[in-house]
Amino acid sequence: MLLLGDIFPDFTAETTIGTIQFHEWIKDSWAVLFSHPADFTPVCTTELGEVAKLAPEFEKRGVKLIALSCDDVLSHKKWIEDIKAYACLKGEGFPFPIIADEKRERANELGMIDPDEKDKAGLPLTCRAVFVIGPDKRLKLSILYPATTGRNFSELLRVIDSLQLTVNKKVATPVNWQQGGDCMVLPNIKQEELATLFPKGVTVKEMPSGIPYLRFTPQP
Repeated sequence: MLLLGDIFPDFTAETTIGTIQFHEWIKDSWAVLFSHPADFTPVCTTELGEVAKLAPEFEKRGVKLIALSCDDVLSHKKWIEDIKAYACLKGEGFPFPIIADEKRERANELGMIDPDEKDKAGLPLTCRAVFVIGPDKRLKLSILYPATTGRNFSELLRVIDSLQLTVNKKVATPVNWQQGGDCMVLPNIKQEELATLFPKGVTVKEMPSGIPYLRFTPQP
């Protein structure tokens, strides 16, 4: 089982842009690998269309995108034309590659199999998995959705904003945080460090316990 902080497995794969070595493809970027159950299916088409439209936002954050399904490359390339039509995308090309995983090698290795979803041959399909991988090739976030539930990729952008902020700054992001919102001082930061680390100031919310653990600061 792949855990947060683990080195994400390296692998060779056939994709719509040719053969890739996954770690070499990532290089020093952040990356999102997301799977979908099958090509030419309704929810998946809406998802990949939305990701294609949001691709410039991921690029701004230095994030590479790559999708995966159990169909072959030829199927992926045909399906891309439907995705582009649904999303009203013009021009040649597509903003991210799609991995072919006909033998379910990656799906099994990464725990992406949905036991309730099977293809016409009775073989299991992948669930809607999301993996965020850092430049250090370590897993930063994973989410598994069932096949019947489409993902919210605007939420994924919000999460990436938090991950990229908190990896460099000594803060955490509270519930429903958005880029530019107040952050929370980490519990292990001592009182005498606050002025140096947070020159914009720190506000402490008083609690019935009397413990000053809710410490807010403007986003660094």
